Amino acid sequence: MATLGSILVLVSTLYALAALLCRARTWRGTPAQPRPVTILKPLCGAEPRLEANLAMLCEQDWPEYQIVFGVRDPNDPAIDVVRRLVRRHPACDIALVVDAHTYGTNFKVSNLINMARYARHPWLVIADSDIAVPSDYLAQVTAPLADAHTGIVTCLYRGRAFGGFWSRVGALFIDTWFAPSVRVASAFGSTAFGFGATIALRADTLRAIGGFEALRNRLADDYWLGALTRELGLATVLSPLCVATEVVEHSFAELWTRERRWLQTIRSINPAGYAFSFITFTFPMIALGLWLSPGSWPAALVAGVARCTLHLRRPAPRLVLYAPLRDCLLLVAWCAGFAGATTRWRRQAVPIDAPRPHLTRGPIR
Repeated sequence: MATLGSILVLVSTLYALAALLCRARTWRGTPAQPRPVTILKPLCGAEPRLEANLAMLCEQDWPEYQIVFGVRDPNDPAIDVVRRLVRRHPACDIALVVDAHTYGTNFKVSNLINMARYARHPWLVIADSDIAVPSDYLAQVTAPLADAHTGIVTCLYRGRAFGGFWSRVGALFIDTWFAPSVRVASAFGSTAFGFGATIALRADTLRAIGGFEALRNRLADDYWLGALTRELGLATVLSPLCVATEVVEHSFAELWTRERRWLQTIRSINPAGYAFSFITFTFPMIALGLWLSPGSWPAALVAGVARCTLHLRRPAPRLVLYAPLRDCLLLVAWCAGFAGATTRWRRQAVPIDAPRPHLTRGPIR
């Protein structure tokens, strides 16, 4: 048991150091000639700072682009937000699609199917409704699309707490666990990802994988956009841009629901990797390792320092005090993530282990 404890502390320490030191392999090419772009922005409800975040899209430093907003409910409060944007930015090419047609279990994808009919440009950018972006957002995320070997471009995101204690803890999920895990995977050569914060691709690539219809019954639609384009032999590219996403959970119950859904999604994509991800929960793994092998203090101290340093990168240094709580909650949510055939997303039950999507069309010609 002492040997097992020493191994557990050692592996957790190595991962904590990797999470602290690794840098993602992001695109480093030369910007190409701008092409017309359509931004697809599915909406659902009046989120905090929604209008401010959407307004950033209307102020892009890009010569020609269209924004297509989509909602499923004709009474959705986001409609009024879009109408105000249209009045404030009359020179911006904005379309609003209100369509309740459903094509599968994923309502967001149904929304995208309805919106895609109105896209007029050869390059597409799909982005979640709760992200904040700079004025050169389109320039950065579309630049790699000029390379014919690029399938999708995606980018990491950081959490921006909008609320009290639990929203700050939720932001730490993104900043000190999710994002570092992506950087570690990328540094070691993995490109098996795609993040809903932003996905850019060419319209002909989307048609080649069968359109959004290929994703209509999948929970992790963003991931599968990348996976299907990789089946075409195209590359997944990570942009150097990091956008901000709102974290708005005001209670433990709200935070638990969201994080458990995220972890169930990861489990559905990579069951084996998910099963071994317990080594990334530094503090509970160190505690278990020290209980089994009390002589492992030196490595445990290094791991604890590395983990705390990740938390210190946040604007409020006191958040380092949340590190043990954050890791313990992750461990509990990880255990809960093994259970359940469905998960809740926007009051909708979505199957976790739906059949894997496959290409329905041939390669791009």
